[in-house]
Amino acid sequence: MCKNIKAMSKDNLRFNSKLIHGGQISDKAYGAVVPPIYQTSTFKQDSLGVHKGYEYSRSGNPTRAALEHSLASIESGNFGFAFASGLAAIDAVMKLLNPGDEVISADNLYGGSYRMFTQIYQEKGVKFHFVDVGDPENIRPLVNDKTKLIWIESPTNPLLQVVDIKKIAEQSKQHKILLVVDNTFASPYLQRPLEMGADIVMHSATKYIGGHSDLVLGALVVSEKTLAEKLYFMQKATGAVPGPMDCFLAIRGIKTLALRMERHCENAAEVAAFLESHPNVEKVYWPGLKSNPRYALATSQMKNYGGVVSFVVKGDTKEQVIKVVEKLQLFSLAESLGGVESLAAHPATMSHGAMTKEAREKMGVTDGLIRLSVGIEDKDDLIADLENALKS
Repeated sequence: MCKNIKAMSKDNLRFNSKLIHGGQISDKAYGAVVPPIYQTSTFKQDSLGVHKGYEYSRSGNPTRAALEHSLASIESGNFGFAFASGLAAIDAVMKLLNPGDEVISADNLYGGSYRMFTQIYQEKGVKFHFVDVGDPENIRPLVNDKTKLIWIESPTNPLLQVVDIKKIAEQSKQHKILLVVDNTFASPYLQRPLEMGADIVMHSATKYIGGHSDLVLGALVVSEKTLAEKLYFMQKATGAVPGPMDCFLAIRGIKTLALRMERHCENAAEVAAFLESHPNVEKVYWPGLKSNPRYALATSQMKNYGGVVSFVVKGDTKEQVIKVVEKLQLFSLAESLGGVESLAAHPATMSHGAMTKEAREKMGVTDGLIRLSVGIEDKDDLIADLENALKS
């Protein structure tokens, strides 16, 4: 193993300082302040098995190592792993399972996760139980000696349901089951699941961690060494790793995460309040609204409430959605989220398009649902854009 799996040394920096300095390795060659881009596929060896820590970029690359150390630091973990996409990171976790194993999964989750679970791993003999984890007690009756993993998101995609991570972690530890939390929508700035008892934190780092809509990347962070060794083996053996340039861009994104998230949350609060009072909006999903049944939990579990706001247009039809999104100017109609620019997505045909209509609607993803990734533009301009579109 060319990559030496060692726990990252813990620093005593506060979070905002960790974003800039946490886990970073100084450049010994020229003292570069920014980790260099090692755009190389292989590394020269002085003799057989004698090298400077790296052999081949699939098994390890200094730029990727810098990113992985940073990810571990900001998620309060010991080991970080970067992957070619969020789905590649999820796939690495699923490869820990064997036929006959069982997974308890939130029934409110990203459509790509659902597709992987049901169309790939379920076909290979892994059994999935999809349940409303909004009430953690719904998990308890499903636990048996074959249960190996619990998979949750908080907040969820796209309905922004907040899940009690601590209570679910208590159950997972009681039964020695791995708990994985998809922390993409919160980012480490707003929420750190490892501190609440999770075993693995997963990110689509394409989103808030990258923050500029210019990379595709996934991440896993863990604290326990044996688990880290297994995940490193999956990363190396299957080869779903990001290139050095994407890693460099993700490091750059991490450095401004706190500043961006504050503005995302500030703007989302204004957008959510505007939508909640609009006559052409049937329902608004955002954890920071006091009308939200999970407001108290979100307040206790998160630093702020996030930059994603979902809402149902009056009439709850795809036709009404088309009328709205075609009039948007600042909100671009596009998949993904978490960039500095505002985006509008239609989950029923985008993020959850691979699901059947019945499965989507059972989850609550109806044809009239629009998901907004609220960017860092001027909030008054964003509200004016929505107001003009909703007049239709």
